[in-house]
Amino acid sequence: MIKDRMATHQWDSSIDPETVPLLLALQWAQIRSIDSMKPLLVKHGLSVAEFDVLATLRNAPSPHEMIPKAIQDEVVITSGGLTKVMLQLESRELVKRLQVESDLRVKPVRLMPKGRKLIERAMAELVAATGEWIRTSLAPEEISRLTALLGKLV
Repeated sequence: MIKDRMATHQWDSSIDPETVPLLLALQWAQIRSIDSMKPLLVKHGLSVAEFDVLATLRNAPSPHEMIPKAIQDEVVITSGGLTKVMLQLESRELVKRLQVESDLRVKPVRLMPKGRKLIERAMAELVAATGEWIRTSLAPEEISRLTALLGKLV
């Protein structure tokens, strides 16, 4: 499949035939991964950005609270985009923006119980579906090898 798709990227691959096919394969794999997530996200009423923010908060130490700048550093989103996502999540009572009395400029965001239940349910389903997709495409030793190789890149 990569070879078929590379046929439309002849000029790109002529620039660097060693790394451009890898770069394109990584991008296509990411797109395929996100596309496989979308039905689950729709089922749970979440956008990719909302899922990412909730998962980031869930991953934070209890009480699952972070300042917006720290969330922004973890997810790839602009501050304006993050504000919009936060307002949407807060209106659905999935997160709550707090006020620190000692510094009114600091407004941590806390994952609320309703948001925690939602993200844990969505994450479990996502991991199962993604695992099935990966296991139908790769053998266990290929998964281990690819994980190790990608680990070296990151």
